[in-house]
Amino acid sequence: MRADGPLRRFWSALTRKKQNEDDGSESKLARVLTLLDLTGLGVGSTLGLGVYVLAGSVAREQAGPAVVVSFLVAAIASAIAALCYAEFAARVPKAGSAYVYSYVSIGEFTAFTIGWNLILEYVIGTSSVARGMSGYIDSLVDNKISTAMREAMPIDVDFLSDYPDFFSFVVVLILAGLLAYGVKESTLMNNIFTCVNLIVIGIVLVAGGINCDPDNWTIDPKDIPPGYNGGAGGFAPFGFAGIMAGAAKCFYGFVGFDCIATTGEEAKNPERNIPLAIVISLIIIFLAYFGISTVLTMALPYYLQDPEAPFPHLFESIEWHAIKWIVSIGAIFALCTSLLGAMFPLPRVLYAMSSDGIIYKKLQTVHPKTQTPVLATLLSGLLAAIMAALFNLQQLIDMMSIGTLLAYTIVAVSVLVLRYQSEELLGSSEVSVTVPEVIRQLVNRERHQAPTKLSSAVVKFSVCIFAVFVCGACGILVPAEDYINGDYPGVIAGLAILVALLVGLFVVISLQPTDKIKLTFKVPLVPLLPLISVFFNLYLMFQLDSGTWIRFSVWIVVGYFIYFSYGIRHSIEGERLLTNAELATSKANGIDNTGYDGASDMVDQKDPAKFQGAPMYVIANEST
Repeated sequence: MRADGPLRRFWSALTRKKQNEDDGSESKLARVLTLLDLTGLGVGSTLGLGVYVLAGSVAREQAGPAVVVSFLVAAIASAIAALCYAEFAARVPKAGSAYVYSYVSIGEFTAFTIGWNLILEYVIGTSSVARGMSGYIDSLVDNKISTAMREAMPIDVDFLSDYPDFFSFVVVLILAGLLAYGVKESTLMNNIFTCVNLIVIGIVLVAGGINCDPDNWTIDPKDIPPGYNGGAGGFAPFGFAGIMAGAAKCFYGFVGFDCIATTGEEAKNPERNIPLAIVISLIIIFLAYFGISTVLTMALPYYLQDPEAPFPHLFESIEWHAIKWIVSIGAIFALCTSLLGAMFPLPRVLYAMSSDGIIYKKLQTVHPKTQTPVLATLLSGLLAAIMAALFNLQQLIDMMSIGTLLAYTIVAVSVLVLRYQSEELLGSSEVSVTVPEVIRQLVNRERHQAPTKLSSAVVKFSVCIFAVFVCGACGILVPAEDYINGDYPGVIAGLAILVALLVGLFVVISLQPTDKIKLTFKVPLVPLLPLISVFFNLYLMFQLDSGTWIRFSVWIVVGYFIYFSYGIRHSIEGERLLTNAELATSKANGIDNTGYDGASDMVDQKDPAKFQGAPMYVIANEST
């Protein structure tokens, strides 16, 4: 056996792909979703906690009135990521999530990483909405609940909340119990509460607009009262670094739009309507955030904003008590729908991953009556409840942002890899070439019209190096104000070199031949837009504080421990490949396969009597 045998087998395990048994030619789902339906889906799933909390908290703590610019940067990053997601979904013509797409087209390890981050996204989404709802209810009773809890049960730990939020804990557990017993999201109820949401936003824009004072965007630092962190005053009191740090948090407000890209089987004319719905919904969402943040920062100075419940605080400050109650109650109803929408997909991802064997298979257990994975739902609900109780809202938002940004980065990289690799090369990764051949391929002197093993390898290597160089550039750009205000010629020279290398890698990738496969949607301007997405996502990740990175690292370490100690050995795909290899060996040796246990097991797995409930759950959820 060669020395590289174990390493090669290990690499094969990480890159094994899930069999795509459905080519999408005969979809079981009806193509009924119009452009209006898709746009409503994107707006309804995205305009939640972000619109009721982010504008005030980011304005006070990161960007000041320039929070409007932070939302613009986050919207651009989200739009590019959404286009990459749409092509990724088009390559696997099935309804599902990025986890399914990556498992079919890229490999198991990438799929686990995305799936594990999706779990974090949904868990934190549930926790953060519950915590935001708690803050709004607390603001209606003059913060008496939080004050009493701080006095009775203070938590003096830097990376935790000031007090345990038992209200959020109980709300999440109740929701988990309802979902475990088969409660499904109602389209009618979702539409009603989405309308309530838009009405509340309209009331805030009108009532707040009446009290706007443009001078609040040009506050002199001398006019800032003692004890308030007003920075340098003006439109951008915390400078460029504050705007970009705010953009990293504002990205949370756009999470959810990617659900549009998963409707490839149900959308009418998906090639046109899916990307158009993504753009329209993001424009509507951005305009809502832009309007809300403009009204908030003009009606009340940025340093006086309430980071937990800015709307009630604003109308309390201007003594419009009736509007305060109307807005607060409407916000609570809107957050109820957001809470259900945030947690509803979580058991589905857990069920899919456990069914594939890459996390504990016990989690796929489906209750025969409710037809839901009760254990997965209750355990995920308990985790979300604990995080809602122990972490404050800003910590939860940061953790959700970093996990989602990493998932979108992997999606953008995957789009590049697949665009420059034909279907025939998906199962082959070995390349044996000489240095002169590599040099000729870098500039594509042979003028290949179709991807080859070598051109595909060049793209993969270039994308990896591009990501490394982006990380280096982010390490220089993040403390931007210090470098701009000081004399750092070495830093500027280093940044210039990195930018030149990034441009060179972009040129190398652009010269490589692409796959000509026809898809319902393809990202335009490849490789420019996916590479910009990688840069934006990594840059925003670097804007988040060290505590967020530590908490996120712990989550990733736990996930990889589960995968390498359990998932890699119990993967259904791994068992299928092993069984096929053993059958092939038996056949080559002239052994009768009919008595082989593995073969009979594979036949038994097709017996629907042994899997009652699980398929029904999947089908039920596919239709939602």
